[in-house]
Amino acid sequence: MKKRMIRAVMSMAITLLTIELYPGIILAKEGKRVPTFQTRQDIPHQYKWNLESMYPSKKEWEEDVREAEELSEDFKKKYKNKLSKSPSIMKNAIEEYIKLSRIEEKAYVYAQLSFDVNQSNPKLQTMTDRSENMATMVYENTSWFRPEVVSIPKRQMKKYLKDPSLRHYKKVLSNIVHSKPHTLSKEMELLLAKISPLSSTGSNVYEMLEKDIQFPAIKDEKNQLIPLTRSNYPVFMGNKNRDIRKQAFHTYYRTLAKYQDSFAETLGAEVKADNIYANIRKYPSALEASLNSNHIPVEVYNKLIQSVHKGLPLLHRYVELKGKMLQVDDLHMYDIHVPIAEENDSYIPYEEAQKMVIEGLKPMGEEYVNEIKRAFAEGWVDVYATEDKRSGAYQWGAYDGHPYILLNYHGTKNDVYTLAHELGHAMNSLYSNKHQPYITSGYTIFTAEVASTLNEALLWNSEYQKAKTKKEKMVLLNQRLEDFRTTLFRQTQFAEFEKMIHDLEQKGESLNAEALKKIYGDLNKKYYGTAMHNDKEIEMEWARIPHFYNSFYVYQYATSFAASAALSDQIRKEGSKKVSIIKEKLLSAGGSKSPIILLKEAGIDMSTTKPIDQALEVFEETLDELEALLKEKS
Repeated sequence: MKKRMIRAVMSMAITLLTIELYPGIILAKEGKRVPTFQTRQDIPHQYKWNLESMYPSKKEWEEDVREAEELSEDFKKKYKNKLSKSPSIMKNAIEEYIKLSRIEEKAYVYAQLSFDVNQSNPKLQTMTDRSENMATMVYENTSWFRPEVVSIPKRQMKKYLKDPSLRHYKKVLSNIVHSKPHTLSKEMELLLAKISPLSSTGSNVYEMLEKDIQFPAIKDEKNQLIPLTRSNYPVFMGNKNRDIRKQAFHTYYRTLAKYQDSFAETLGAEVKADNIYANIRKYPSALEASLNSNHIPVEVYNKLIQSVHKGLPLLHRYVELKGKMLQVDDLHMYDIHVPIAEENDSYIPYEEAQKMVIEGLKPMGEEYVNEIKRAFAEGWVDVYATEDKRSGAYQWGAYDGHPYILLNYHGTKNDVYTLAHELGHAMNSLYSNKHQPYITSGYTIFTAEVASTLNEALLWNSEYQKAKTKKEKMVLLNQRLEDFRTTLFRQTQFAEFEKMIHDLEQKGESLNAEALKKIYGDLNKKYYGTAMHNDKEIEMEWARIPHFYNSFYVYQYATSFAASAALSDQIRKEGSKKVSIIKEKLLSAGGSKSPIILLKEAGIDMSTTKPIDQALEVFEETLDELEALLKEKS
């Protein structure tokens, strides 16, 4: 069992705009101060999520943990070796499994959410460990279910699928039958369940290693020492002072390089586990094993990489333009995040970010916007960073409750887009849970990222429509081009890296630090072209990408970005009619159908290269528009 917490689609968005950092406070333009907090207790309640809506106290949580464990024991005793006896027994077993899963999910999510905002609290670490043990126990006591369903004779299963009492569970039974070639005996499934915690060792060690590494401070223009952390590193990459960017870049990656062998071991363990599990389940590769459960053809993954390769000359053209606009003779990787047009980099208060998001998402309709207002008012969002809060951003929650959003808000424009992104996931969860039974409410990441990046596209469209000056338009065009670079191109680069290292390990080759650095460095040169200086430090970037521990995950950022670009264009042309289709066929559909079918019904055919090709065309048109603006007289 992989670590169950997939982090419900953590955002890859990072803070890129310019703010100057000083110990204890972040200063922004116009004398405004970014709130910073030493401890969680210092944060006002309106900026913290309200977990009491899940459990009023730890006592209720503990009761659910015990109930989940007891129900799993009862489930095993009542139904093991009995599923083939009658449709009514199968129906009762599925319904009790659903009840068990809902309790387990809620208890597990609560413990993990509690820990993520206060990772130095040993009591919360104990809670997390307790939830992990509960999840493992439940998995062990239910691991026999799938192989027993698979073992039901074909003729009898056909009768089950036609039985009226099982009509609501036809989808789940069909999915299990689909996995029959890769389902093991009950004994083997139980063995895998017992050793399942080992499969997340690489991920667990990586998280602790990432948390424990301390980076040296760097100096600002006034020769004052500034702390460098994993959280504020992206902010430094947007600093207008090139020397500070260079310092931060070299300091960060050279520090990671000191631990390169440890990072290589953790990533290598993850890849090895993926390949072992794929082999045990008789898949040709870990990639196919990962895609099969969601009925995604391997060709979709491969075609993405092939299509983006054809578009690399456009990325090279953009990189070259960026170097000219920044007026640097030798463009480095630490320059790539700096906007090519001067922009308003003043601090955006969180309340202003809320207004911007609400305004940008108005095309999704009044109901959609009102739910977002409710999210802001009822404690769905945890806003500000502390030293022991999990980095990044994500949306997560349980079926029996509303979604939760984790942010590390610094008041940049990129943070506003991160908020819109995570709200897209939250609305997807809200609509799916409202319109789908538990058994089909869980959507795949393949469609989830469409919902989130669609929000970003709509927010960008809203801002661009309001832009009046050449400068405003240039800033926004640059932002959109960066969206393409960091999502369509960069995530495909990550996807290609993942495929390469899994293939190499499967062939028996070593994934030591030097091998990983060589693979990643060569790919980076390929994607960024000759206009980008070959910084050796970037060879360690793989060590700071947590998504590599959710294998074959990131390609969906690229495919979904292409899909959402097309959907936002359709909304612009068709208005509320298209919005209704998206809400019904995509946002409310959960996992009721395969993601390829859901997107096709919503208007996007991801089984072809057309969406990727169209996205590259939009990238080229945006690049053309920016170049045309540059030629205009102010």
